[in-house]
Amino acid sequence: MIRALPSTERVVAAGRDIVAQGTSPHVSTLVLDGFAIRYNLLAQGTRMISAIHVPGDFCDLHSFLLRKMDHSVAALTECHICQVPHEALAQIVERHPGLTRLLWTSTVVDAGIHRQWMVRMGRRAALANLAHFICELFVRLKLVGMTTGNGFMTPLNQAQMADATAMSAVHVNRTVQELRRRGLLGWEGRHITLPDWEGLVELAEFDPTYLNLTEEQVRAMSLG
Repeated sequence: MIRALPSTERVVAAGRDIVAQGTSPHVSTLVLDGFAIRYNLLAQGTRMISAIHVPGDFCDLHSFLLRKMDHSVAALTECHICQVPHEALAQIVERHPGLTRLLWTSTVVDAGIHRQWMVRMGRRAALANLAHFICELFVRLKLVGMTTGNGFMTPLNQAQMADATAMSAVHVNRTVQELRRRGLLGWEGRHITLPDWEGLVELAEFDPTYLNLTEEQVRAMSLG
């Protein structure tokens, strides 16, 4: 349905902004392939990643209602994107209540992820923080068919993972080593394996309710 709307598809190189902070975009962006991030740059030059977007995500649907973007969206890897004019989205809202509900659900799940990131970074210890982040990433990638067994290719290196967990790169590395020592994580290059999924879930106190999964999806991931 989205591709039936007036839209523009393009490829964005890794590291390039899709939408810049302070701008007033007239389109919203759907990730077709690749990974994108939301981020803010602080005055001292450090970066905080506030969201990871996987294929199938609208990475800036909220820009439909914002006067100006209070953050940037960038391609984490090379991204194939589809940009839909806000005028077309307005027509969907006015004429197609079923599709409007789907768009609304997308923003509600997005807000749920943000809440969990706040809890994870603000109150969880380093091991649980990183474990929860990895659990969430695994589940979201599994939903779009990007896992193999108990493993997946992570789009982030450890420095980028530090930006998404409010930890230093050194602290992330030490935490990864501890998760390995406990038999909860394997990490070779960009390939992550989860040899003890239930143990990782327990450590992270990971409850996927906020991802709005169906009962079948929960059972398939042994999360119920």
